Amino acid sequence: MSASPHSFATTPRGPLPHSADVLGELLHSLSQPLTGLRCALELSQELLLEEVAEQRQESISAALEQTEKAIDMVQLMREYLEAEQAGREADGVALAPVLRSVVEELATIAAVRGIELRMVGTCSGTLALPESQLRLALQYLIAATIEAQAAGGKVTLLLGESSAGVVLRVEGGCKFCEPDFGPGEQGATCSQTKRDAGMASSVPESVLTLRRVRIAIARRVLESAGASLTVGDGGPVGFVLRIPRRADAAAG
Repeated sequence: MSASPHSFATTPRGPLPHSADVLGELLHSLSQPLTGLRCALELSQELLLEEVAEQRQESISAALEQTEKAIDMVQLMREYLEAEQAGREADGVALAPVLRSVVEELATIAAVRGIELRMVGTCSGTLALPESQLRLALQYLIAATIEAQAAGGKVTLLLGESSAGVVLRVEGGCKFCEPDFGPGEQGATCSQTKRDAGMASSVPESVLTLRRVRIAIARRVLESAGASLTVGDGGPVGFVLRIPRRADAAAG
């Protein structure tokens, strides 16, 4: 994940971001494409009167782009509000097959970016969530990890379980460096990881806002079902999802 002073990363038992903070950031971001849309439409109106075809086409394209951004913001606000209800009155859904399906879907996107995506391990754990909500949360978290990697990097998903419950650990890093999965769970460090951290500072703030909000939505969904989520702060660890055995048993 990208290093940012506004990151929603917390300890596994840390509080959820306040709803007003998340929605406030979304509304602030929403004002930008709406303002851009208004300017583009005003310019289109002027160019229409002047009959400048090429410039009018560019203005219309810009208006459409800003409209898409505004629609995305509204959709994220809806998803954030719906996430609070995700774990209520839901049957248990198996984590492993949904995760495997999401990885297969995102593999193409990762390949286009030159990122190797692989999943190791399995589990029998379940979560009391609608499958669509679990899929959305996993998509947002894994996609954010992929986006944080430089071309030629890799993202590894390690899934396992013990008497304590299920753990999904997602690591980003260099293809040529094997991660160190020791007791400290620090992961590998190399020049590739340092370059990844450097890349984060060049990402536009609007992109970081969307990423933070999607992570907040994923956290809200997963924690509503009794799981805990730790998000990396720019190092090799993308995120760690823990499903305590008691949450797993309750889902069953």
